[in-house]
Amino acid sequence: MVDVAIVDYGMGNLRSVYQAVRKVAPLLDVRVTDDAKIIASAQRVIFPGQGAMPDCMRELDARGLRQTVLDAARNKPFLGICIGLQMLFEHSAEGNVPGLGVLSGEVLRFDAKLKDAQGNKLKVPHMGWNQVKHNHHTLWSGIAQDARFYFVHSYYVQPRETSGVQATTDYPQPFVCAVARDNLFAVQFHPEKSAAAGLQLLQNFINWNPV
Repeated sequence: MVDVAIVDYGMGNLRSVYQAVRKVAPLLDVRVTDDAKIIASAQRVIFPGQGAMPDCMRELDARGLRQTVLDAARNKPFLGICIGLQMLFEHSAEGNVPGLGVLSGEVLRFDAKLKDAQGNKLKVPHMGWNQVKHNHHTLWSGIAQDARFYFVHSYYVQPRETSGVQATTDYPQPFVCAVARDNLFAVQFHPEKSAAAGLQLLQNFINWNPV
């Protein structure tokens, strides 16, 4: 049985994710796969993604992986990364497309006229290292408050329910960058590109046994 399946639907930053997971869990069987049977049988599932939401949803369906991902998100330790977070929500303004609907809420675009406190225009996409203010969840174990993680995105999630919010980042106003529910945890940033803090989060996911 595969220990960790990294879902390959043609849109993820798969190599970096795979290498980071292998670094924190060298003895585990980690697979990058588009095989629904392997994903379904895996102990844990990571759902990464890059690119535009409409393309990601289309490719997921083209590979026949929608139901497999839905089942994994509801039944086993599941980590969504970047677009893998956004796709879990009901709807995205990017292309005006429905998501998987695992979580209630919308995916919205940053205002093109964003400015910082000094009145300087902020770039969209939001790209680079930013501090993360997190709540108390197992996946934050050993990670300092305001630790920096690496972001690359033009859209952010707006959950309908705030109870699942696990972290926020300011750009310049706070936006949600991590959510959790039961066996599911998902982040907007890229832990695989976030140095020690990112590796710690991946290690915590590997060790996580949600009740």
